[in-house]
Amino acid sequence: MSKKLFFAAAVAVLAFAQGAKAQTNVQVFYDFGKDRQYITTTFEMFKADKFGDTFWFIDHNFANAAQRQAGQASAINGTYFEIERGINFWQDSALKDLSAHVEYDGSSWGAGIVCLGAKYFLHSADYSNMLTLYLMYDQHIGVGSADIPVKFSAVWGMNNLFGVKGLCFKGFADVWGNNSAFADGSTAKFSILTEPQIWMNLGSIFDGHLDLGGEVELSYNFAGNKGFMCNPCAGLRWVF
Repeated sequence: MSKKLFFAAAVAVLAFAQGAKAQTNVQVFYDFGKDRQYITTTFEMFKADKFGDTFWFIDHNFANAAQRQAGQASAINGTYFEIERGINFWQDSALKDLSAHVEYDGSSWGAGIVCLGAKYFLHSADYSNMLTLYLMYDQHIGVGSADIPVKFSAVWGMNNLFGVKGLCFKGFADVWGNNSAFADGSTAKFSILTEPQIWMNLGSIFDGHLDLGGEVELSYNFAGNKGFMCNPCAGLRWVF
């Protein structure tokens, strides 16, 4: 699984809407993409409070067989994390669905981005379908730059899809300014990344904590790769 924004925000806002104070989960993915075939673990935490909400996640990528044969460690081979804060002192007002947003994105390869902006939450009456929209200003720190320092994100969640209890479709889509240079000498000014996911809760198995599913990473001019890429992943998720 590639580096990403938080696809679990749909779960987070659902937890907030239902009055839950916190949620933590761990995910394990296997990436079937060309020249990838590696495992990623993701740890996430969301917590809502009377001033807004906090979310963070950490991705650890593990070396694949080819990388191990080349002498790379079989343990963690790359790390990416995000920590985010939604600021909302007006939760009882008519603007309760609009929040200020601050986040920091960092990685083990030296790239860092500070994001400032706002997010707006849309939902159905029973919160089974949700959409959160983000508009942010990005400031690169360390590796990377952007002539267009703006990022737009959409995060969605659809629970009990097609009336099937425990079946969820969720994910995110990002478009952001990102100066990229490729091996053929060409350049690009923006990148696109989306990771739609589908999960099925296994019900009474493990007391409802275990989900089975996966995602498809679709990207354009992302992570040094020119043009369009498609990388499917299979995964398990344990919700604490």
